[in-house]
Amino acid sequence: MKKFLHVGCGPAKKADTTAGFNNDDWQEIRFDIDPSCKPDIIGTIVDMSAVADKSVDAIFSSHNIEHVFAHEVGHVLSEFRRVLADDGFVVLTCPDLQSVCEVVAADRLLEPIFQSPAGPVAPLDVLYGLRSSIAAGNHYMAHKCGFTFSVLYKLFLDSGFKGVYGGRRPQDFDLWLVAWKLAKTESEMAALARPYLPQ
Repeated sequence: MKKFLHVGCGPAKKADTTAGFNNDDWQEIRFDIDPSCKPDIIGTIVDMSAVADKSVDAIFSSHNIEHVFAHEVGHVLSEFRRVLADDGFVVLTCPDLQSVCEVVAADRLLEPIFQSPAGPVAPLDVLYGLRSSIAAGNHYMAHKCGFTFSVLYKLFLDSGFKGVYGGRRPQDFDLWLVAWKLAKTESEMAALARPYLPQ
């Protein structure tokens, strides 16, 4: 069975990832900074020393890359490469600052733009972290950087990934991509990424 590392999992489980991972082909390893989430491994994406080199086939990272400082992102992506098998890949989603800033430019900073399980989310929450969680003492939820798709794409290539495929979902204010350690053709990337991206 292939293994995927669910980084920054919080309370989420395998069923909360994507159709590509939510099946019997994959074993989930949950990785989080917060012990109360009962992860399999406690750690941060800045320090993944508890995960051995080339020990997982894939990584799923949902809305946690924005929780590290901008100068740490390259290190995080290098850590992702380190723990991935040679033919491994990353599935990553995070906020799309381009679409969020279009709402801010329309002077709608505090207007809810979507509903989350934790309640309504405004552009201010997307930019800096969910205010209600931070106010409740969960400082892990603070956002320290952000991305447009072109910036995120280049960061993965600069970190040594050879293939990157994905894009923006402006209606959902998020970015999604799949990145591989080994080079792929555009048609290969499109086919391989399909089960791991929102339909």
